[in-house]
Amino acid sequence: MRRPGSGRAYPRNSDPDDGIARNTAFALFVQLTTAGFTAVLTLYLTRELGPAGYGLLALAIGVGALLNLPSDFGVSQSAARFIAENRGDRNAVKTLLGSALALKLVVALLVSGALFAAAGPVADAYGTPALTWPLRGVAIALFGQSLMLLFQASFVALRRVSVNLRLVFSESAMETLASIALVLLGGGATGAAFGRGIGYAFGGFVALVLAVRVLGWGAIDVRRSRGGHLRRVAGYAGALLIIDAAFTLFNAIDVLVIGALVGTVGVGLFEAPTRLVTFLHYPGYAVANGITPRLARTPGHEPDVDSFRSALRYLIIFQAALTTPVAVWATPIVDLLLGAEYAPSANVLRALAPFVFLSGLAPLVSLAVNYIGEVRKRIPLAVAALLVDFAIAITLVPEIGIVAGAIGSSLGYLIYVPGHLWICKQALGIPLRPLVLTLGRSLCAGVAMALVLLAFGTGELSLVGWVVGPILGTGAFLAVLILTRELSVGELRTGAEIASTRLRRSRDRRPD
Repeated sequence: MRRPGSGRAYPRNSDPDDGIARNTAFALFVQLTTAGFTAVLTLYLTRELGPAGYGLLALAIGVGALLNLPSDFGVSQSAARFIAENRGDRNAVKTLLGSALALKLVVALLVSGALFAAAGPVADAYGTPALTWPLRGVAIALFGQSLMLLFQASFVALRRVSVNLRLVFSESAMETLASIALVLLGGGATGAAFGRGIGYAFGGFVALVLAVRVLGWGAIDVRRSRGGHLRRVAGYAGALLIIDAAFTLFNAIDVLVIGALVGTVGVGLFEAPTRLVTFLHYPGYAVANGITPRLARTPGHEPDVDSFRSALRYLIIFQAALTTPVAVWATPIVDLLLGAEYAPSANVLRALAPFVFLSGLAPLVSLAVNYIGEVRKRIPLAVAALLVDFAIAITLVPEIGIVAGAIGSSLGYLIYVPGHLWICKQALGIPLRPLVLTLGRSLCAGVAMALVLLAFGTGELSLVGWVVGPILGTGAFLAVLILTRELSVGELRTGAEIASTRLRRSRDRRPD
């Protein structure tokens, strides 16, 4: 392998950005940064705009989410796969990135411009003229978001996840400040949408600057684009485009169906708890960003299957612990974070519990399939998950209301995630029996945790309940894992020592 910019080889373990722990930690910081700003902004907007105003904004974002698919065109993850395979060749990386950027600019401009121009007719189709300008704010955000996706995926493939922390912090801070400022000035849902547009436009600019700092001006020189690289990126992107289409529709279909059948208030009541649980899959994304680039086959390097298996095991345990309070304490969580007017959202949050569990595993198994070059096998799974979600939404929303959307999302993921795990088993030779045993023991631990939480009630909780309940529940969870020999005391001690060491190092690095 060659260090970018040098003419000599260097050992893999000497690269300061090459460590799994380092990249996973930075990826987690990236997700926590997003989670922090998203939580602040979501809580502010849900209360300031109310269900009707927030529903209007959520519907505009849902429409924009549909267009993330053609705007990205599968280019980001396609480029990431080939960049990971050519990581040691600086010139090849810059040519690949230039080719991907040339393709991305054309597609993103066309899609964003089309949404901006068609905002009026789309709003009329929903019978909500007030939707027009929020859609135009989302159209601006769409372009910047598309650029960010390309460079974020590229930095992950290069194992330079630390760069993404600066990128995401810049975008999130700008979006939060701009949205709050515009809403305070009386902009309502439109102000919030344009705040989003300002944030992502700024993020796109920062992404270009960071790419130049990491790789030089050639990284954004679209003149470096070559036909061979364009064909490779576009060819692999074709399959990813189909998958992204299904996945984007999967994420947006419930909002769109509820908007059409129930109205914007229903959208607000559904989308608010959905946004609350978004951050619960961030640890899974962090682990995926640290592990999956190592599954790409490069000269002299076979996929790191052992790290992948260990990551799956620990994620199953971790997600089981996260999911239990969502299922048991849905009502007090909604009341505390969203307020009494969002009371119907508690049933949505409770029905999302299986989705929350599986969403932590989804990034690891799906990105793994991308990097090992088996992306076409993902297509049937993505389409099947979408069809299940849509069928349940369109059938049950008129009967049982907005909770049907959460049920559809959970059942769709019950197809999507195990299917991807099966592909990994076939391609990498991963035995499933140990993972099934881990799942069973983790579910038993979750039941023990649930019983503790139930003892504190499922309605209004006291301060003591909020503090003591999770502590005792976590203790019960870990006790069951130790008794079933899923975890050892040594593993827990090692984990605590690692966390303590990293916290101490972080504190020592702070300026006086």
